[in-house]
Amino acid sequence: MNIESLRRLLEDIQNNNCSVDEGLKKLRLLPYEDLGFACIDHHRSLRQGFPEVIFCQGKSQPQVVEIVTRLLNHHCDILATRANEGVYQAVHELDQRARYNPLSRTITIEQKPKVLQGKILVVSAGTSDIPVAEEVLVTARILGSVADALYDVGVAGIHRLLDRQELLHQANVIVVVAGMEGALASVVGGLVDKPVIAVPTSIGYGASFSGLAALLTMLNSCASGVAVVNIDNGFGAGTLAHMINRLSFAKG
Repeated sequence: MNIESLRRLLEDIQNNNCSVDEGLKKLRLLPYEDLGFACIDHHRSLRQGFPEVIFCQGKSQPQVVEIVTRLLNHHCDILATRANEGVYQAVHELDQRARYNPLSRTITIEQKPKVLQGKILVVSAGTSDIPVAEEVLVTARILGSVADALYDVGVAGIHRLLDRQELLHQANVIVVVAGMEGALASVVGGLVDKPVIAVPTSIGYGASFSGLAALLTMLNSCASGVAVVNIDNGFGAGTLAHMINRLSFAKG
């Protein structure tokens, strides 16, 4: 939809040839901004509730900065994943509100403070799984959810988890991050009456096959209500957890 098409749409709304709701539906289908190396979907927030997220891996610093610039011009919050320190420094020069989480390798810029709602709990099996768990936390929080963490409570010392069961029951949705054999998701799934999102990580010895063993364990979980995302996909888990959590406080 170009400027002329947008003008006609606004005229239709003003002349009662199109309702506001119908106009909004059409706006949700607006195209992208073509930068040559990237096509930025500026209207993703209309369809999904949050702007396009920047996956930095494989992009140059100037490319990331240009995408961030265009998103900021449209008054969007920024979430960039798989970013290194150099990319962060370049983004921070552009906007000093930029914040970097070195564990999750994420960059965030919040244009306006949010009122966080609901409750997500992120549980990691081991300390080595924390970087992926932090990506879940950063994602969920910038999307607008309250998100807390419970780290290093894997099945090798299950009493550490059982001592903190009250935290599991207080959450609307739980994200379990685990490498090695990935059994923690099934354990948590058997303890609670709420959705569990399992995130396999690439942490483990040789036969873990860089997270494949944990992935297969989670896919074969005997506990009900366990969903699985891809290996090391903390962003995907954080997004899904927020969408589920949002349903709970939207009803309120």
